[in-house]
Amino acid sequence: MKAHTRETQNAMTPALAQEELVAGNQRFLNKTQIERDLLAQVQDTTSGQYPFATILSCIDSRVSAELVFDQGVGDIFSVRIAGNFVNEDILGSMEFASKLAGTKLIVVLGHTSCGAVKGACDHARLGNLSALIQKIEPAVAAVSSPEEADLRTSANLDFVNAVAKKNVEMTIDNIRNQSEVLKELEDMGDIKITGAMYDIATGAVTFY
Repeated sequence: MKAHTRETQNAMTPALAQEELVAGNQRFLNKTQIERDLLAQVQDTTSGQYPFATILSCIDSRVSAELVFDQGVGDIFSVRIAGNFVNEDILGSMEFASKLAGTKLIVVLGHTSCGAVKGACDHARLGNLSALIQKIEPAVAAVSSPEEADLRTSANLDFVNAVAKKNVEMTIDNIRNQSEVLKELEDMGDIKITGAMYDIATGAVTFY
């Protein structure tokens, strides 16, 4: 399969881009991944790249966007940070990807049993990790149930996963509120910003 070109990227819409990711995850689940000559795609993209989507995901080794969405070289921009939140640098990267490089879709991809979210639920503190965890803790506070303190910890996976989903939702809000560039592109219909959750037990991605 050839790498994306300017023409195939231009033919993509935000809706088609999401459909391609949904189809790619289904191929992943069905073990029917597209046969690709990755080295040929390396050659195809030597003079330029034309990805159709930007995916912000966690650094978790089990959640590789290229693999779970069955994509090849040059297909997606992959932004990874523990807890899949945004800061100024990540927003700048997304602005480059969408405004200058032409991607049509931004996906904030959370996942079940997220270690960074577990740390936030437990209010863990460790070196530079402390500052990272504090950026996720607003999502912990935003999940009101359960109220019992002993159930609002990493030991309660239902709570952890609820916080992970809320963190995705709050990250999407932060993208729109903190990036005029991306908000304008979305308002014009040039891009779509959406959220999804990856189930580490099944490999399935559920879009919101």
